[in-house]
Amino acid sequence: MTGGAGVGHRPLIRHNDYSPLQPPPLGEWQPTLPVSVIIPAHGGQHRLDLTLAALAAQTYPVHLLEVIVVDDGTDPPLRLPEIAPIDTRIVRADPTGWGIGHALNTGAAAADGVLIQRLDSDMITGREHIEALARWHHVTDYLVTIGFKRFVEEPELTAAQVHEAVTGEGLGAIFDLDAALPSSTEATIAKLDGLRASRNPYHVCTGPTLCLHRKLFHRAGGIDPAVPRGEDTEFAYRLAAQGAVFIPDAAAQAVHLGLPGQRLDRDRTVRVASTYLAHRVPLRRDLRKERAPHWLVPYVEVVLDVEDAAEETVRAAVGAAFEGSVADVVVTLVAPWSKLTAERRSVLQDPMLELRLIREHFAHDERVRFADEPAPTPAPVAFRYTGPAGVPLGPETLKRMIDTVQENRLGLLTVALPTGGTARLERTESISRALLLTTADRSFDDTVEATHGVRHAEHAAYWPAAAPPAPQKAPAPPKPPAAPAARSEPRPVPDRPGLLKKLRNTLGSD
Repeated sequence: MTGGAGVGHRPLIRHNDYSPLQPPPLGEWQPTLPVSVIIPAHGGQHRLDLTLAALAAQTYPVHLLEVIVVDDGTDPPLRLPEIAPIDTRIVRADPTGWGIGHALNTGAAAADGVLIQRLDSDMITGREHIEALARWHHVTDYLVTIGFKRFVEEPELTAAQVHEAVTGEGLGAIFDLDAALPSSTEATIAKLDGLRASRNPYHVCTGPTLCLHRKLFHRAGGIDPAVPRGEDTEFAYRLAAQGAVFIPDAAAQAVHLGLPGQRLDRDRTVRVASTYLAHRVPLRRDLRKERAPHWLVPYVEVVLDVEDAAEETVRAAVGAAFEGSVADVVVTLVAPWSKLTAERRSVLQDPMLELRLIREHFAHDERVRFADEPAPTPAPVAFRYTGPAGVPLGPETLKRMIDTVQENRLGLLTVALPTGGTARLERTESISRALLLTTADRSFDDTVEATHGVRHAEHAAYWPAAAPPAPQKAPAPPKPPAAPAARSEPRPVPDRPGLLKKLRNTLGSD
């Protein structure tokens, strides 16, 4: 397939308010971007036939549409039906892996389109579904568009009936849409003004129909094949960490054949998804209630410049980062580590001895990383703190800074330090978006200000002075000595015959 990127510009979008974007009206524009529809499938030949019949009736230009069905180990293998888009092919997933994520990655690797449309093999799309989602991407390239779906009991249908209905009267001709079960995300979308007011719009990006630029798909790392449930939410979180904007489009209607999986066994579905998401979505603080486990994706990356710092200073700074009230932290030590070669040298007179000792001290701590330069973005880590090693974090510093950023939806918080310079806490999604949008005429921090907001603060608010020791009570005056007890006269010993003599014999007296 051929075609250019088709992106006119990258407008500044604040948070997820995509109001500045004006997509072309349906049916009144000329698409130019090739779309690759990727359908992971394991079994379900009949449902797949219906899905492909609906795709064959789309308004999107046929020469810009390819469909890749990824057969995830079906036995016997899936086959192409008679009714399908012209450019449809089946790709077998690598048998060394399995699952939706593995199949989607296989399809994305084989895709030629500029846009990737994910679609489940039990979805029947409306006639304008692909066009509605793809039109936004002709405006700019850092979006994720989300289709609407309703769940229906599967009626007896043929592919020909589906194709005829989608081409003509629409989905209502073959499905009782009034009795259909709406997706649980639709109420959230409506409540949050089409996600324009959403703090975490990735929550509703749960598939099974979404569209994005292929470059964004790969920049986020594709689907994690190790996640068997909730893989769409986990992927959407990583897309958000790359600065993506999420746009639901009600014109992209579809029906899902069969009830949602969580309705069949909600408790087990939630339990499985939560276990995998806890390790990979650090913003889900409700899933990280224990302090002890080592989480796969940390909550905060603490970046310390240690090139000119003494070993003891670095030890103190790293220790302070790990001992604070925010537990899931990783530390990156920035220095010219690549210059520490293994060639012969004077061990004790080595001018880089301090760096060698620092590296050796932390080399076996999996929570500590070494980098010559900080990465452009800490994604998928949620936040990044940057500060000098000579100003260790206080026990509550990170928590206070994160609270400020979260409560005010900021992208950046800078704190003036008493030693000069600043400490910074960056929200990862704002940093990633600024990397896309910063221009020669607009600085990085100005871009963050425009998309998420920046605040400057003083040191005392985040490194409060230690409380003075509590005043000690004055010692109580000594008690006066007790008066001696009055002496009493001894009682006379009764004079019994022989008693005195026996007493003297016992004591050995004369």
